[in-house]
Amino acid sequence: MADAEPEDFSALPLPDRFTHKNWKVRKEGYEAAAKEFDIAQSEADPLVKQFIQDSGIWKGVVGDSNVAAQQEGLGAYCSFLQIAGEKGCTRTRSHTIAPIVEKGLAATRPAAKQKALEALMLLIELDKAEPIIEELLPMLSHKQPKIIAATLSALTSMYHAYGVKTIEPKPVLKALPKLFGHADKNVRAESQNLCVEFYRWLKEAMKPLFWNDLKPIQQQDLDKLFEKVKDEPPPKQERLLRSQQAIKESAPVAAAEEEEEYEEEAAIDLEPEFNPIDVMPAIPANFGDRLASSKWKDRKEALEELHKAINHPAIQDANFNEYMNGFAKSMKDANIAVVTIAANCVEAFAKGLKKNFGKYRSTVMGPMMERLKEKKQSVTDAIAAALDAVFMATKLSDCLEEILEFMKHKNPQVKLQSTLFLIRCLKTTREAPQLPEVKSMAEASTKLLTESVETLRSAGAEVLGTLWKIMGDRLMLVHLEGMDEIRKTKIKEYHETAEVKAKYKPKAAAPPPKAAAAAPAQKKMFGQKKANAAAAAAKRPAPRAAAPPPPVEEPAAPLAPQPTARSGVSKMAPKSGLAPPKGGLRQPNKGSGIGAPSPRRAVVSPPPEESAPPPQPKLGLAGRGLAGRPLGKPAPPPAEYAAPPPHNNGLAAVERAELEELRGEVEHLRRQHEEWRSERTRLTSQVHELQNQNAQLIEDHTRDVLSIKAKETQLVRARSDYESAEQTVQNQQREMDRLKRELSRQVRVSSPPPQDFSDAIYAETGANGGAGGRFGDSGYGGAVYGRHRAAVKSRSPSDEGKENVDSDNFTAQRDAKQSPRISRERTAPSATARSSQSSRLGSGTAGRMTPTDTIGGAANGAESWKRAAEVTQNLKARIELMKAKQGLGRTPSQS
Repeated sequence: MADAEPEDFSALPLPDRFTHKNWKVRKEGYEAAAKEFDIAQSEADPLVKQFIQDSGIWKGVVGDSNVAAQQEGLGAYCSFLQIAGEKGCTRTRSHTIAPIVEKGLAATRPAAKQKALEALMLLIELDKAEPIIEELLPMLSHKQPKIIAATLSALTSMYHAYGVKTIEPKPVLKALPKLFGHADKNVRAESQNLCVEFYRWLKEAMKPLFWNDLKPIQQQDLDKLFEKVKDEPPPKQERLLRSQQAIKESAPVAAAEEEEEYEEEAAIDLEPEFNPIDVMPAIPANFGDRLASSKWKDRKEALEELHKAINHPAIQDANFNEYMNGFAKSMKDANIAVVTIAANCVEAFAKGLKKNFGKYRSTVMGPMMERLKEKKQSVTDAIAAALDAVFMATKLSDCLEEILEFMKHKNPQVKLQSTLFLIRCLKTTREAPQLPEVKSMAEASTKLLTESVETLRSAGAEVLGTLWKIMGDRLMLVHLEGMDEIRKTKIKEYHETAEVKAKYKPKAAAPPPKAAAAAPAQKKMFGQKKANAAAAAAKRPAPRAAAPPPPVEEPAAPLAPQPTARSGVSKMAPKSGLAPPKGGLRQPNKGSGIGAPSPRRAVVSPPPEESAPPPQPKLGLAGRGLAGRPLGKPAPPPAEYAAPPPHNNGLAAVERAELEELRGEVEHLRRQHEEWRSERTRLTSQVHELQNQNAQLIEDHTRDVLSIKAKETQLVRARSDYESAEQTVQNQQREMDRLKRELSRQVRVSSPPPQDFSDAIYAETGANGGAGGRFGDSGYGGAVYGRHRAAVKSRSPSDEGKENVDSDNFTAQRDAKQSPRISRERTAPSATARSSQSSRLGSGTAGRMTPTDTIGGAANGAESWKRAAEVTQNLKARIELMKAKQGLGRTPSQS
């Protein structure tokens, strides 16, 4: 009974064996199914159809609990996919991908892993990669690290085989930053391997999608890994989809071209996708008024609020003309902070609107490039970033004209920055420039090689080197002829180091020959139709014009100009005029014997033209005689047979002449068009130059006006300072006058009065007599007074009180004459008067004078008056004596 079990198992249908509880039976069933699938002819096979319809059975096959049976089950599934095609793939992949990843990729047997990976590859090959990637992405968040690592390894193999064109890289790239921070080292290692594989295909273009989400140390580690594969040649797709295989088999040349352009097309879809945002409600309503404010802080704040409102990855298109005009005006602002923020706003709009920004390019690009003359590096960087964003939203052909104009700018800074902008455009563009554009750029760059500034020469050489990299040797070496070896060497260095994304491929070279071949065919058909029409016209009216041959020649007057036209193309007549008669004009002539021109004349020449002037028939006859020479036969035929070939040839020649004339007119019109175009270009350049000059003049005028205003302000301030200084000087002068008056008053109070002569006289009198001695002790210091005091002291101590009293009385009378105030101070019996009197007198006199003496002197009034009278008399006598002796009493006062 045990021997009969294998027979019973082999007799079971394959679906039953797939679900058997014995793993050996399942394993044998998988092996048998794989053999059946390998020998099946198509997906229409009954067994294949059965497993396509019962697609859920494959979930248990690829995820078998037994490792050996699972390995055979994965092999059977691969054989099934090979024959089942797209239908088998789409019906089963939703059931099989998760088990393949969890149990196949993470299996312990290498053979099982390989078959699981091959199953995933076949699922991509039979249909497309997007559903498979959608099923694999959730596995990157699995709780088991080995499942995540196995999934990352499978993704690396898929991208290596099919490339980033077949498998969209963006979903996986966005999930990488989280995996770089995983706790398991195997997960981190597989993440790095996948990232390196992406770098092989995408280079630096992949970084914007996830690079900023990585830590600096992670970025450094990846950069080290990137350096190892940076110099490798571009990878190629190793495995094709079934749809691609069909295309390659049907059109191998097209497939080869597609493979050559693969790298360029692969990087196009790396832009992150965002939902457009309507920014109009977030923009301040009074933005225009605030931007027109005279205060730069208001303008700066308005632009900052606008930048905050529009700073989104995608912006919904609307009417932004007002804001673009405001940005263009802000480029001329005197405050560099306003210019910088305006450039940031332009950059945000260009990145948010993308292709919709093209209609605003002409509004903002010119003013921004004009402001490149700013020497502040931060402003230049902001404008350069805005220009790059504008270029990415448009294309090279849109921006090239303005760039070339500003490369001729008189400001070296503008010229340099415009050239650097062109270099960045050439390195990032994906469309190679046209040949006329290449010529314009090469000419402008060649002029820069002769500049005196080294940076301009280097920039011109870099433009030529980058163009060389894009266009190739055949097209660019023509523009490098005539240059010296030093310049060629420098250009070649830039050519070797330039990294571009566009390559010139002259694909449109094949169609022109076809068009040229079609054109002669059309001409031949046109000529054939004309010849047939002429032959038919010759048949109909032939009998009517046969009777009188001589009179028929007279109506040739209207055709007189035709021989002249025919004579201009007489060299071409044998080639083009003889061919039509062979095909369609000779047979009618042989049968009729009458020339074909007669009906032509009857149709063309109206009756009123028969009365033409005589010279015209002569010209017609002369032209007819010139064309009447036999071209085909040298022998002279009869008159009626000699005329037809020339006239037939003449008609063809006339048509040919008309055609040549039309061609000449077309060529003339083309030349005129080219001249007008060149004139238009010249006028446009003049207009731009005049606009630049006008802008420069406006700027100079503004600068001059500001300078004049500054000078006026300085003048007003100087006048104000002058008036203030003058007022200060006047105040100081008044103060000085006041101080002088006060000083003179103080001097008058403290200095000896003019009676110094009398004091001296009195001193001498006192030395000789008692009255003079008493008058001389008046309290004023000096040599005379000192001698007088000494004489008084030596005379008698008993007379001291009297002399003091007399002296005080005399001093009081003298001061009363000079000043009432001094008189009051001298005579007032108070402590203040006494102190003031003490300060004016000398130290010796102040020591002798006491208040008691003053009061005693006042009591003896009669005696004082007598004494005063005596003194007065003595003074008068002394004065008279002094007049006689001029120098005796003047010496003490003068010394």
